[in-house]
Amino acid sequence: MVDSETIETKISDKKEEFEEEIEEDVEDETFDEEDDLRNKYEEKKEKGKNIADNVLNDLYTSIDEFKDYIKNVQKNADQRYADYKKATVQTLDVDLIETKDIYYIKAAVPGVTKEDVSIEAGDNDISIETTFKPYIEEFEEDETAEVIASSIKSGRCVKTIRFENSIDLENITAKFANGTVIITIPKLIIPKHKVNVE
Repeated sequence: MVDSETIETKISDKKEEFEEEIEEDVEDETFDEEDDLRNKYEEKKEKGKNIADNVLNDLYTSIDEFKDYIKNVQKNADQRYADYKKATVQTLDVDLIETKDIYYIKAAVPGVTKEDVSIEAGDNDISIETTFKPYIEEFEEDETAEVIASSIKSGRCVKTIRFENSIDLENITAKFANGTVIITIPKLIIPKHKVNVE
């Protein structure tokens, strides 16, 4: 017969073995759960990083496309403005002085030669015409040249001046100097003729 002490000892030993096994299983499961959680966290972190990178790349691409769009719009607007300036007739800048017998006109024509200036006179008007070349034309050989700003007149420019008095067409003179044309226009003095009444 087995005595009670032996039974208790065996029970106690078995109990200890069982508790040790349970502790090992719990530790193994805990480590496995922590590894699973860590792996899931790393996966989610990597996935979030990829999403953020994709969003940033899309944003940078959109910004670059927007910059290109703005540059194209600006270039198109500049081209249309240049075409408009070529198509429209602009006015010349002139000063007009009148004395008792003569009109004096000083017209600004910078950057053109005297051969490029045309003057026509009528009974009581005068027209001055020239064509200014755009500055960009001086860079035709350089394909990288582009207009950033343009406020100097270019294209065909005309100024017509009408006078109160008739002018002496045969005695009009014009002198070209330092980018200006000075025109001297004598007034036509028609002598009064006395009519006898019969």
